[in-house]
Amino acid sequence: MNSIQSYITEHKDRFINELIVLLKIPSISADSAYKNDVLKTAEAIKVSLEHAGCDAVEICKTDGYPIIYGEKIIDPSLPTVLVYGHYDVQPPDPLELWTSPPFEPVIKKTERHPEGAIYARGSCDDKGQMYMHVKALEFMTSTNQLPCNVKFMVEGEEEVGSPNLAIFVKNNQEKLKNDVILISDTGMISNDIPSITTGLRGLSYVEVEVTGPNRDLHSGLYGGAVANPINVLTKMIASLHDENNHITIPGFYDKVEVLSKEERAEMAKAPFSLEDYKDALDIDAVYGEAGYTTNERNSIRPTVDVNGIWGGYIGEGAKTVIASKAYAKISMRLVPNQDWEEITVLFKTHFESIAPKGVTIKVTPHHGGQGYVTPIDSIGYQAASKAYQNTFGKTPIPQRSGGSIPIVSLFEKELQSKTILMGFGLDSDAIHSPNEHFGIFNFLKGIETIPYFYKYFTELSK
Repeated sequence: MNSIQSYITEHKDRFINELIVLLKIPSISADSAYKNDVLKTAEAIKVSLEHAGCDAVEICKTDGYPIIYGEKIIDPSLPTVLVYGHYDVQPPDPLELWTSPPFEPVIKKTERHPEGAIYARGSCDDKGQMYMHVKALEFMTSTNQLPCNVKFMVEGEEEVGSPNLAIFVKNNQEKLKNDVILISDTGMISNDIPSITTGLRGLSYVEVEVTGPNRDLHSGLYGGAVANPINVLTKMIASLHDENNHITIPGFYDKVEVLSKEERAEMAKAPFSLEDYKDALDIDAVYGEAGYTTNERNSIRPTVDVNGIWGGYIGEGAKTVIASKAYAKISMRLVPNQDWEEITVLFKTHFESIAPKGVTIKVTPHHGGQGYVTPIDSIGYQAASKAYQNTFGKTPIPQRSGGSIPIVSLFEKELQSKTILMGFGLDSDAIHSPNEHFGIFNFLKGIETIPYFYKYFTELSK
């Protein structure tokens, strides 16, 4: 790939500044107060794809936020790569934990990022990683080195479960037709040890509501005499795991894929320091299902976690009440073969069954998706591996991720093509957390590596 490094060197400052402009727009899809900002971001993505060389770009309306579609078709007989990304971001809360404002990007040098990292919400997830693909396309079109066709689909609702994406994909199968799907919304082991994500966990996300008395009660007059919804809810949640942190929901493990000793041994070859892991999180011990390592617990095993819990009085000072209601948001990360809709039903049935008399339970499913595994013998994986070898000088390690990208299994079902997950972020980049950041090295390395994927995928497809 001629002159990719010199092209990046020449345009490095512009690439970074363009990304910073994009990161300044608070495209928070979960909060309707930011609707205009989300739409403004969609327009900015459209313009950036046009400037990068797409011949046709359109903002496709949905019942929610629009999907940006762009394409560069050089020869219908050549392979077609479909790039997926998202332009919406997570809410930045809690704001007080940010060391700089979440939508005022700053570059800071750290031990992990000596070349600097851009601190801003969405820098890694997923504006920075999505924008690598835009700049990679710019290089290939401006130097006449695009070896195949490329299509872009960039949505604005990933952080709220992509409620309208499935409809769009089903209604636009011919438009989205491709030979492989390329996504950068994952990470790698380290800047010295590249890796390719080959597995994703599925997801079931629910909200529970426990209702007791018909109003908040005085805890002196009624305490001990009626069921306290907050007490009840915490006991119910605690009962979802046994003493070995094994999930107690009947039938939960029935379809769990159990990896062989050989596969687990391969996973264990990935460099990992438990002490560094604990130091990075400022904890003195890890925690999880007995019989599994930390890297197995967060990738090949399913989980149940409380993401938020509230009820009663939480203001300043004291107010002695027994709350009428208590709430929690709960996510379940699932492994291949677990169907998220089946698991949602199992959770609802079990949670309702363990409620004591004196309260009523409401379980509201929010969203979910299936797990996914990429075969490492596919042309797409081999092309990605060769691309990393070229730019990092090392063969990447296949690695399963604990995260979920529910639309990946949707793509395979509707478009009959495999997805390659070429992520360039690091676990330490604090996505979904205060002080999210994305290394300058990682951003530029992505721009450098992606064109090689196109090159090798086209060659291997012949």
